Amino acid sequence: MNRETNIGFSDRLKARGSRLTTIPLALYIHIPWCVRKCPYCDFNSHGLRGELPVHDYVSALLADLDGDLRDFGDAITSREIMSVFFGGGTPSLFPPEAIAEILDGASARLNLADGCEITLEANPGTVEHGRFDGYLRAGVNRISFGIQSFDNEKLRALGRIHSASEAEDAVKLAQDAGFDNLNLDLMYALPDQSLQGALADIERAIALAPAHISHYQLTLEPNTAFAANPPPLPDDDAGWMMQEACQTKLAQAGYAQYEVSAHARDGRRCAHNLNYWAFGDYIGIGAGAHGKITRAQTGGRGPGASAILNIQRRWKIKHPRAYLEKADTPARIGGDARVAPEEMPFEYMLNALRLTDGTVIEEFSRRTGLSLKTIEAPLREARRRGWLEDDAKILRVTELGRRFLNDVIELFMPD
Repeated sequence: MNRETNIGFSDRLKARGSRLTTIPLALYIHIPWCVRKCPYCDFNSHGLRGELPVHDYVSALLADLDGDLRDFGDAITSREIMSVFFGGGTPSLFPPEAIAEILDGASARLNLADGCEITLEANPGTVEHGRFDGYLRAGVNRISFGIQSFDNEKLRALGRIHSASEAEDAVKLAQDAGFDNLNLDLMYALPDQSLQGALADIERAIALAPAHISHYQLTLEPNTAFAANPPPLPDDDAGWMMQEACQTKLAQAGYAQYEVSAHARDGRRCAHNLNYWAFGDYIGIGAGAHGKITRAQTGGRGPGASAILNIQRRWKIKHPRAYLEKADTPARIGGDARVAPEEMPFEYMLNALRLTDGTVIEEFSRRTGLSLKTIEAPLREARRRGWLEDDAKILRVTELGRRFLNDVIELFMPD
């Protein structure tokens, strides 16, 4: 019998050099309601009908967290939480007192690291005057505004509930309240958008001097209103020109690109998203929330693997009403799935290759437990095609690889 079957998780960590402590752990909190569902949105968001069940949902979130703590034990409690992210939906529909209660409950159950990044997504059309100082007192230290555009015509086409002036006012209110770490979400290749229009959005964002700007191309996702009735979008070549021109404008203004869609001033990269892109771990609570937890190592059976990590993905049931009813029971879980060894290379590369600076290639083994031999063939092919730099230590796509990033990632898909 393997002697490790009779020792606890913490002891196994010590016996193997505490490898899991090097994998960051974050907390994601999903608040699913919004004023109105946007036609391009494929997130688990639900237009608000009636009164917002703030108190009941806060209780459900903490009950959900308690359930995950029971199920995962030391895989969570032995590690620090390096970031917290309130996503949605529109978390800024919840008042500061509710956000404070959630954070107080989380910090009583988890070990939040010193300087923990705590982000709240906000819609400029849902934030009332005076709320930002309340969010700051609650413990939030980063606001992410879903602005999308500063063109009122484009905002109407996107189904947004705010105007360009309201977006600017909301950003200034947050800055006046004391927030110095703000992100602005912008989209490009919008319906009937020109290159000049895309650049104008970037210029207005830069004028507000946020710490971070996220710049995404509008895509038609399945099961959305836009997918059912597509608006007139710029073609691929026009979209690529917008991307390149906007990236140049952002770089000139001091926003360094560190991921395909992320640009930040020095020291202001989003720790939470970096953890996703680096195949880190995260607890997911709330309706439809997803989590990923690395647990004790197991004997590897894949090619070149001797200590494959047990990586488990968990997601919660999606509908808010059902979640509220079941959050304190096992029925809150929509599903659990272990990431199979043959799927790990694709799962890892899906996000890691998006990083502009690349990643140390040995991190692949540290985060998956797989030998580098398992990815020798796709690495060789990607380098042959000029998609990856010919560097034995750093995994980084070339300029050509960024243009064909989906093709690069597909090389790592299991047969």
